[in-house]
Amino acid sequence: MTPATHSTLFPQGHGGSPYSAAPSGADAVLEGLDPEQREVATALHGPVCVLAGAGTGKTRAITHRIAYGVRAGILHPSSVLAVTFTNRAAGEMRGRLRQLGAQGVQARTFHSAALRQLQYFWPKAIGGSMPRLVDRKIQLVADAAAACRIRLDRGELRDVTAEIEWSKVTQTVPADYALAAMKAGREAPRDPAEIAQLYSVYEDLKRDRAVIDFEDVLLLTVAVLQDRHDIAEQVRSQYQHFVVDEYQDVSPLQQRLLELWLGDRDSLCVVGDASQTIYSFTGATPDHLLDFRTRHPGATVVKLVRDYRSTPQVVHLANGLLAQARGRAADHRLELISQRSPGPDPVHTEYTDEPAEAEGAARRIRELIDSGVPAAEIAILFRTNSQSETYEQALADAGVPYQLRGTERFFDRPEVRKASVALRGAARFGGNDSLLDDAVTLPSQVRAVLSGEGWTPEPPAGSGAVRERWESLAALVNLAHDFAATRPEATLSDFVAELDERANAQHAPTVQGVTLASLHSAKGLEWDVVFLVGVAEGMMPITYAKTDEQIEEERRLLYVGVTRARERLHVSWSLSRAPGGRPNRRPSRFLDGLRPGSTATTGRSAAGTSGGVERGFGSGPTAAPRRTQRTPARCRVCGRTLTDAGEMKLMRCEDCPTDMDEGLYERLREWRAEQARRSGQPAFCVFTDKTLMAIAEAVPDDDGELARIPGVGARKLNRYGAEVLAICAGREVGADDERD
Repeated sequence: MTPATHSTLFPQGHGGSPYSAAPSGADAVLEGLDPEQREVATALHGPVCVLAGAGTGKTRAITHRIAYGVRAGILHPSSVLAVTFTNRAAGEMRGRLRQLGAQGVQARTFHSAALRQLQYFWPKAIGGSMPRLVDRKIQLVADAAAACRIRLDRGELRDVTAEIEWSKVTQTVPADYALAAMKAGREAPRDPAEIAQLYSVYEDLKRDRAVIDFEDVLLLTVAVLQDRHDIAEQVRSQYQHFVVDEYQDVSPLQQRLLELWLGDRDSLCVVGDASQTIYSFTGATPDHLLDFRTRHPGATVVKLVRDYRSTPQVVHLANGLLAQARGRAADHRLELISQRSPGPDPVHTEYTDEPAEAEGAARRIRELIDSGVPAAEIAILFRTNSQSETYEQALADAGVPYQLRGTERFFDRPEVRKASVALRGAARFGGNDSLLDDAVTLPSQVRAVLSGEGWTPEPPAGSGAVRERWESLAALVNLAHDFAATRPEATLSDFVAELDERANAQHAPTVQGVTLASLHSAKGLEWDVVFLVGVAEGMMPITYAKTDEQIEEERRLLYVGVTRARERLHVSWSLSRAPGGRPNRRPSRFLDGLRPGSTATTGRSAAGTSGGVERGFGSGPTAAPRRTQRTPARCRVCGRTLTDAGEMKLMRCEDCPTDMDEGLYERLREWRAEQARRSGQPAFCVFTDKTLMAIAEAVPDDDGELARIPGVGARKLNRYGAEVLAICAGREVGADDERD
């Protein structure tokens, strides 16, 4: 299990760090970046939007951007605030910045940054001590339910809590919950009026007990910055430059906080990928990313499409998934271009039933490990946590160590433990249990016992905790059917003993084990080998995904899964749930036209957006963007394709003959030094040495020829073009030649 992005194409020092020692200077920070990443790193002024496809090195680009700005003296470390969504990502960013010699930059989550500010300004803004922050709000929700005389089981408690969290991050008050939930297409776990009542009482209880929750941290920080302009200005004087990672996951509340941090400034860089929006159920929306150019017409937009993570074969499947997508996010999809050597084609496998699918995956994984692939570089990814038990058992049977990520072990889940206790009690005292009077077979006995724990013949509507709880109990019911099929004379006591043996067998070492994870919890990670399992209709897309928007988010979820694989990808599905069952399942519609023997069922196949840079001009709503699409650069002497950034600026290989005008080069260097002195910035911020060498070699006659030289963008052409052309023509440059 490896954080993104890991690749042999990126320089690595000891311990996986990008450098064994900090780069020697600002220019050294830029070494090894591809042209688009370099554009990100050097675009330090004005609003910048980075559209970064999976595996394209977005974290590398933005950390080098910050480090370059700091090392060049353009950004002061303490004035930069980099914001991301997980503590792990923030820690990784801080580590990379330290290794790049940019100590002192703040890299935090939205909540962490807001909490620090709230704690600092609370005495001044409100007075007294800040209320206690509750880590888990579920007990407060339970107390609110008791006060309302509404009975909620554990699953419903989790679902109602999630609805309250969604309401707060979307800035929805209790009175507006029902209408907002309907407009958002949310399937409420209870009557919306009941949830609104619970939400209102929950807020009252917090006030009475002088506590705040996680979402209050953001809400209160927003309130303080809105109401106290003096405090807002103090924050803005501290933080002058903002970088926001995973911008497609920003909620309306987080966006409002970001706007208050910024004020009327535009020193903002956002990074994201609309095709990886998979958390809309938490209030995340890609609209802020997709509307960035509308809100900031003068923004520079850089598109990263060079995929350093996955082989061309994996990338081809990922691109194919999105080629059939629809909707606004699909209209802005990025067409990835693999930078790796070819690898094996993705393997698509159909199985008769789920146990056979799990056994097949475990068998292949055993073979991979035996051939030398580290277990930690293999993952099994599934749609719902309830699918894990079958794969846990299959791996245990194959002697493969594993670890669960983002979920509890199946037999450690509270509902499974409680169900096991109920089954054990029924096995011991079943003769006195009226529930078992009419149950004569083992499966019917298990169904009867688990009906008292919340199992029903039909799954509950909607998603969330209630559904997951039902799926856990349904897995036990299914296990009873399978057990009885192989041991017709088995009793309830035998089944309980089987459960105990299975639980014990799954206590395998977790260090260096195969990762079992849901697709949602796999975001931001990558492995050499990925098994995408259960990719069948009803699971992918999930049954309760009904609307076009929900279906498209399911497609994006599968896309995230595919792009976790570096080298090998296995995609599988089963025709029935249990051995001997009716083979009425079919592969996911998302695989139509992509798996062997299938044809596409949608008409959409338009190409995605290519990489490159779009620079904004002016600031009005009519400002027209100009798009620059990059084509492979070739040496003008020998014709070889150029990949090194320095060679691309020279438009030739370093060791190819040069016809540079040495005298012109020296005059350009003297002119650059004077420009740097006047503007108070480092000389390379005017033009780098390589750009000056390219100018001295090309000796351009007009704006068009000068603009074609790499490193001379529209802004520098407008500012310095007349003087550079005058120097190239052999004329003296004076004050009259300057342009602002």
